[in-house]
Amino acid sequence: MRKLVAAAVERTHHSVRYDPAYVRIPYPGGDVPADTGVCTDEVIRSYRAVGVDLQKDVHEDMIRNFSAYPRKWHGLSGQPDANIDHRRVPNLMVFFQRQGETLPITTVTDDYRPGDLVSWDLSRGVPHIGIVVDRKEASGRYMIVHNIGQGPRMEDVLFNWKITGHYRYYGPSN
Repeated sequence: MRKLVAAAVERTHHSVRYDPAYVRIPYPGGDVPADTGVCTDEVIRSYRAVGVDLQKDVHEDMIRNFSAYPRKWHGLSGQPDANIDHRRVPNLMVFFQRQGETLPITTVTDDYRPGDLVSWDLSRGVPHIGIVVDRKEASGRYMIVHNIGQGPRMEDVLFNWKITGHYRYYGPSN
């Protein structure tokens, strides 16, 4: 997980304009333009830097297990879409539950370790996701790399919103 954490921290050196637009991208290994993205794109790019293609992995899992994923996020076509499915927080949450390790949601700072993924409800069902990194703030909490609108940032935001998921994912098991 050290390489994933380093990749997430490295993302904070990029200038990224928040843009949730649907974009047709190559498959596998596709990405929206490097200067655009949302919270999920920072997770995707961090994993891609360590050789894990979440676009491919999420898409393949959705093809095999489409009914496991939330209908609200199925998109207009009602079938898996490799252009967008991996860019939706609820789909990543299901994927990490299915393919990774689901960890307890607690208010204990030490339960959240570098490399963990945390998802939140910002309010009114608006989902968000970030990666816990190995840098601590004065609070003693590990910081989070996320993009909530000002590009990738490393901030002490772990308990700023209602936590909806806590995961560990090391990549495909095979």
